[in-house]
Amino acid sequence: MSRNSGNPMIQAESLKQQNCETMPSNKKSGSSYHSALQICVVFTFVFVIFLTAKYSSVAIFDVKPEMIRHLAYHDSEVQVDKSRHTFHSRKPFDYIIENQRVRISSEMDQFPFENNQELMDLIPDQGGQPIRAMIATTWRSGSTFLGDILLSHPATFYHYEPLINYKIHQVRDGTPLAPKAIKALENLFKCDYSDLGSYLTYAQAHAETLSHNERLWSHCYGSSRNHCYNPEFLSQFCSLFPFQSLKTVRLRLNLTRQIIEDTNLNVQVLYLVRDPRGTLQSRKHRVWCPGQPDCDQPENLCSDLVKDYYAAQELMKQHPKRIRVIRYEDFCLDIKTNAASLLEFFSFKMHMRVAKFINSHTHENIGGVSSTFRDSKNAPYHWRNELSFAEVQNIQEKCSEALKLWGYKKADTSDELENLQPLLEYHL
Repeated sequence: MSRNSGNPMIQAESLKQQNCETMPSNKKSGSSYHSALQICVVFTFVFVIFLTAKYSSVAIFDVKPEMIRHLAYHDSEVQVDKSRHTFHSRKPFDYIIENQRVRISSEMDQFPFENNQELMDLIPDQGGQPIRAMIATTWRSGSTFLGDILLSHPATFYHYEPLINYKIHQVRDGTPLAPKAIKALENLFKCDYSDLGSYLTYAQAHAETLSHNERLWSHCYGSSRNHCYNPEFLSQFCSLFPFQSLKTVRLRLNLTRQIIEDTNLNVQVLYLVRDPRGTLQSRKHRVWCPGQPDCDQPENLCSDLVKDYYAAQELMKQHPKRIRVIRYEDFCLDIKTNAASLLEFFSFKMHMRVAKFINSHTHENIGGVSSTFRDSKNAPYHWRNELSFAEVQNIQEKCSEALKLWGYKKADTSDELENLQPLLEYHL
């Protein structure tokens, strides 16, 4: 065997000479000669590339998932446990996970972290502790707007109405639903969807269950739709996000104690309260509310508001840094200032994306009753014009204690109702 037989470049050059020596020498057939010469050059080039790829360690056109992971976290000095991220058995949704990982890294570029934190410190998938925020309230109290403000924050996973499969029922202390509800919320905050079968079954028939989570729902189309009801996919996807927000309208405030006191979760809770007259007027427009005692009965709503008041008192004394209370009407008086204060409480930031969302959603009413585009200063008080005085009187009679505790003024005449300024001071 020739000593040059193992060298691919020399083999290619020799082959080129052999092929080219066979070309016709008759100059009268110049056109055929040049065509044959071009074929010779192309063949030689392709052959050299083939040999180079075969005998070298370079994998041409081969982009591995590990390279995507490196791109996503190239700025971090944290050493990742690679044993958790093997790709021997690929899942059909792995490409979504890796793509989202890169998106989050991009969203968080130049993010103003505090206390020498880095992105990896907040990502559950990498063993980090995410920043968790919870809004607790009741139906039609302004929570959709606040939830969307948090959603506009970079790299936030939004658990929208995680008790939605409980339908039009309030979860109160001492009821059979309470332990299951608390457990479901804890599991979601841990990005554990393995025991949420009824929730995911409900989600398959009701798109609103997941569609408010824009970062998730953007992947729930076509052949990828079924991934969004797969507990394994949801757990992995959720675990990528450094910020986790959750809002619920079915859990009464005293039941948040277990979540607040779980130091492993480290959740900040905001209780949002609204004038029951405004809440009940807003509920009249919802087809799911009439005929549901937990929704359309003033006495049930206001009984919950009274109990929530005393629960707030207790929790704020015991966990002053973990819980905050705000009236929806107060929030709407100065949304930018109040939003900045709440974001600071949650350890979120008044990022330019959040500021842009607030500016675009607070100057005019656009859309239907569920829209978050609104004239913010007038939004809380539509009930003064849309409820009759008889309806207002009925609510006030059944909600006297709740109105007093939460600082809402009654209207004693129809003339007073027309220009009523209902906000009074209240103390917890």
